[in-house]
Formats: sequence, C-alpha cells, structure tokens
Amino acid sequence: MKLLNKRNKNYAQIFELFTEESWSENRKKYNKNISLLFSGKKNEIFVEAKEESITYFIGLGKSNLQNYEFQQVATKFSQSQKKNFQTVSTLILADFINEKQFQEFVKGLFLGTYNYPFEKNHPFWNDTFEFHFGNLSQKKLDNIFTKSNAICEGQSACQDWLNKPANLKRPDALNDYLKNLAKKNQLKYTVFNRKKCDEIGLGAFLAVNQGSAYDAAFTILEYKTTVKNAKTFGLVGKCVLFDTGGISIKGSDNMHYMKSDMGGATAVIGALIYASQMQLPVNITAILPITDNAVSEKAYLPSDVITAYNGKTIEVLNTDAEGRMTLADGLSYMAKNYKTDVLIDLATLTGSSVRMFGDTCGAMFSNNDELKNLLIKTGDKTNQRLWNLPLWDIWKEDFKSDVADFKNISMKPIGDCIIAAKFLEEFIEGHDKWAHLDIAGVAFGNVGYAKDKAATGYGVQLLADLIENYH
Repeated sequence: MKLLNKRNKNYAQIFELFTEESWSENRKKYNKNISLLFSGKKNEIFVEAKEESITYFIGLGKSNLQNYEFQQVATKFSQSQKKNFQTVSTLILADFINEKQFQEFVKGLFLGTYNYPFEKNHPFWNDTFEFHFGNLSQKKLDNIFTKSNAICEGQSACQDWLNKPANLKRPDALNDYLKNLAKKNQLKYTVFNRKKCDEIGLGAFLAVNQGSAYDAAFTILEYKTTVKNAKTFGLVGKCVLFDTGGISIKGSDNMHYMKSDMGGATAVIGALIYASQMQLPVNITAILPITDNAVSEKAYLPSDVITAYNGKTIEVLNTDAEGRMTLADGLSYMAKNYKTDVLIDLATLTGSSVRMFGDTCGAMFSNNDELKNLLIKTGDKTNQRLWNLPLWDIWKEDFKSDVADFKNISMKPIGDCIIAAKFLEEFIEGHDKWAHLDIAGVAFGNVGYAKDKAATGYGVQLLADLIENYH
C-alpha cells in the first residue's frame, strides 16, 4: 500500500469526506437525490455507484472535531464497508483537513481492516494499493504511512493475543512469539523459568504459577536507542493468560472472557512494536510475568503467606487477586535491577474499576503530578482516557495483616481498585515517577469487528503517544 501525492484524471474508487458544514456549502454540486439521504452527520455513509466509479460519501459530523474522531469515523467506515472495497487506486477528497487529521483518518482506515486472526489480506494492505491525497507533500505522506503502519502492527498484535482462545496462548507459544519479535525488532530478550524464578526469589509471581501445568515465564524485553542520555521507560504488564480465579474460583457464566486477563501485557507489546519500528529516541524495559492462574493440587491457598521479591510478606486472602501478586514482583524486580525515569504498570486488574467507570476510561493512580497530568492529557488526545483516583495512605489500613506485612485484598466491599494500587505502591521501591493503570473495563468489550466481546486495542496508542512525545 502507498500514500501518493498525485491525482490522476479518473478514479474507480473515491472516499469523499464532509462535515455537516462543508456538505451544506457544497451539496448543490451533487445529485439532488444524495441530499435526501446524506447530510454529513458523524458516521453517516452514502454510496454512489456509477458505471465508471464508486464514491463513498463519509460524514464527519460537526466541524470542531477532535483529531481522534477522524480515526473513529475512519475505523467505523472501514469496518462496515471493507468487504466492498476494491484493489484500485483510490482518491481521498478532504481538502479542509490538516496533516494530523489526515494521519488519524489513515490510521482508522487501516485499523478498521482488523479481524481475528489478523492477516494482511485486505486490499488496503496490498503492495499495489494506492491512496491518493493531494494536500500534503510526498515526504509527509511517507511519514504518515510509516507511523500508521507501525501503530497498526502494534495494535493488531495486541488485539490478536488478547483474542486468542486459551489453548492457543500457552506460555511457550507466547514466548516463542516474543522471542521472534525480539529478533525482528532488535530487542534484548530474557526469560526466567520456574527454577530460575525460585533462585532469585520471585515468590509472589511463583505463588500464582505454582498451580499451573505450565512452566513460569518471567519475561523481560529491552529496546535500546543509540541516542545518548535518552530517557528510559519501565513498563510492567499483567500477563495472566487465563484466570480461573484459582482456589477462589470464579463463576462459570463469564469465565470464557478470562482469556483477556493479559490486556496490560498486550498493550505493552503493542507499544514496544511501535517504538522499535519507529526507532524512537528512548529506552524501554518491559517486564511481562507470564503465567495462568489455575486450580490444581499444587495451587496456592487462601491463608498462605508468601514472600515477594523485595522481601515483604503477603497473606493471601483470595487467590483471584493474583494480578497484584505477579505485578508486585514485576515492579520490584524492575525497580531494583533497572534505572528508569518513568515506571508504569498496566493491568486488567479489578472489577471495582469496571463498576466505577464501565468502558469509558481506565482508572489511574500516580505518585507524580507531572506524570499524572501527562497521562490524562495523552488519554484525552488518543481517546484512551484515564481518570485519576487517590493514593491516600488511609487506605493502607485496609490491607494490613496480623500474620504478614500485607493482605492481598481488603475484606471491605468497597474501593478494591484503590486497595490494589496502594498494595502495588509497596513494591515500587520508592520510585518517584510511577503510575498504575487499571484497564479492566476498557481492554476487552463491545467492538465493531466482532459479534461478541473482543479486544479493543486499548493502551497501545496511549503508551505509544506518551513515549513518543514525552518531552
């Protein structure tokens, strides 16, 4: 696929964009019948088929759109019409939009081609396919294509791994993928199996893994830039491949959705793909504590006391609060062994955040105002929104233990997402620029490309934009 700065005389396929205002100004130039069925409202589509060409009229809505809305409209348009698109040179007519808006529109066209399992077999991905747009220089169009391709590579990988059924994403399968990804993108790849984890003391992570039929895979991926004095991001993604709840077993009605409990890890993987393909001038260290949470005769039990990597002890009250156990070791291992300017963990962690925000935003906790404000701003910019919640010390009282340093949950029926954040704060080893993102409600849900709930791709564009524009 190519983006080209040229216009031929005739096109068999045309995408013509209108706001309500621009359509009102130009409607007289078109067939009167079109005005009866098209007004430029957001996500409105009218298809005009002629013998020599087909034109798609695409409504953007009011003219004061946010940039991300161009991506939204393009994604929905692409999803709804993708079976009809032809492998022919296509003209995009949108003289009134700027470079950023066009970039978001192109991203949306590509992202809208996603189906599970993702393969680049749609006409848009064909090497001979050409989009023609005359308002930008070829250099700018080349840059837009490169960025759009990189973000689509990252987000489709995120969605594919979240959508895979449980039997297709065992730890060895995911690690084979990560090993190949590391080779392709010049990443340093390290993995600790169960024996190695035990030797170095990753007790909280191993407690979750001990009930599994599969070996542990505490995995570290490192992206290094050649730019001197570059900032370093530490990313920790919850990577529970399937969560039964363990001995504190979940109800069966929706358990099939628990293949989605690695949404934090898939967001990190997607962002790593983008950063490495774009060769961003930053360093990234990513930790993915890979396991499932299974029921077996070896599974950890409520009342067990576990020693985490940093030496703090945890009384297990509920084995379904496993994510914070794996993240505890991931965070403390990162903080103790790597120097990072920013530390962020992402996790599909609590039903509490879902009940609070539904699918509107992720719950955010941070000990640094600069990072907190930047994350909120980036979330608004990418429409992968976050809402800040408190880290007040008063919540620590709710998970103090009589037999260990901490309990892994509070027994109160309120504020579990805050309890989880305060619990994780005990494992960042004093890092002064940390954020915890609870994305349980936004990583997996209703989507335009599937009948049932599926991966949204949340977190990839949030992290990619944050990392790319950190300073």
